[in-house]
Amino acid sequence: MSEEGEEGQHEFQEVSIILPCSQDFVLIWLHLFAGTSDDFHAVTDKHSLDIGPASDQAITEIRPTKCHNSSKSISCQQPYERLAHEIVSSPVLEARSDHIGIKAKVQKLVEDLTSDSLETLRTTTAELRLLTKINANNRRVIADYGAISLLVNLLNSTDTKIQENAVTALVNLSINNNCKTIIVQANAIEPLIHVLQTGSSEAKENSAATLGSLSVVDDYQVNIGRSGAIGPLVDLLRNGTPQGKKDAATALFNLSLLSENKEKIVEAGSIKHLVKMMDPATGMVEKAVVVLANLASIDEGRIEIVREGGIALLVDTIELGSARAKEYAAAALLWLCAITRGFCIVAIQEGAIPPLVALSQTGTGRAKEKARALLSCFSRNKLVAQC
Repeated sequence: MSEEGEEGQHEFQEVSIILPCSQDFVLIWLHLFAGTSDDFHAVTDKHSLDIGPASDQAITEIRPTKCHNSSKSISCQQPYERLAHEIVSSPVLEARSDHIGIKAKVQKLVEDLTSDSLETLRTTTAELRLLTKINANNRRVIADYGAISLLVNLLNSTDTKIQENAVTALVNLSINNNCKTIIVQANAIEPLIHVLQTGSSEAKENSAATLGSLSVVDDYQVNIGRSGAIGPLVDLLRNGTPQGKKDAATALFNLSLLSENKEKIVEAGSIKHLVKMMDPATGMVEKAVVVLANLASIDEGRIEIVREGGIALLVDTIELGSARAKEYAAAALLWLCAITRGFCIVAIQEGAIPPLVALSQTGTGRAKEKARALLSCFSRNKLVAQC
């Protein structure tokens, strides 16, 4: 999803009209914008997941950094996986921002969100969408002026552009941890599911991304899972755009951290589609294998992974994947093999031993632990010599 083109022109026009100033200032402003990403989707994955130690006796589930909700705020040790790059403002730009009165502008836009005119709503939501992607201060101001509940109401709009703008503004706002609370308190989960089921491709992507952003909070994993979001997320995993599939996988990973959601995710038919995403040609191996590693912790998940031919793909990933993908694939395979001796035999027949030996020597710290635990598992079951 990209917002180059029309919105990029909008940014230039806004500077040239609202910021009458020297040519040098305009050049500085345009230079700062030239390298920025568009909305929530343009950001590189930097979220590091903690797989935890492994041993012959215990297998630890992959878990990301947790967010904890309190009555005052949400505190995260690490940012969400797809946080947007923020523009670094100089003192001159900050003073100029104060000068043009961002608060007054936002107040007027929020008032316009109650308009009965579709054209006004299209224009207003587009401007808020643009403002939410610029910097953290804009997001705080927009939330402070009460825009979130009004944007949530517009998720039910039958106008495609209004709905797209509203959900994109919300996913940008959800970068802010306190905004996550406000979004959930505005009863946004069911409207987001509605967009996930009925919206345009872009709207579905950003609805899934919003649910993914919210689901880093423990309490919201429960709410989202019990609100019926899992089925539509799996549908997006099957039928969505490449970006939509990535967003769905991220949300499903977060939801799979809660035990009660794992069985629901498996029952919704997710594993078949996750295994397909393990094909390197999709460019989604890491997204898929992280979810599979969590789902492998339950019996139903292990059975489906094996049924869909997942062991061969896990072995291939251990051999040929990125460092992160190898780590997750080893964790998933360890869940399978430590529980069921027959799965050990299948893994060995698929050629698991050579790449595991290599991984045990050259992988990341946790990958080495998983690989050694798998090799120990094979040895303990006296399978190496047999195979």
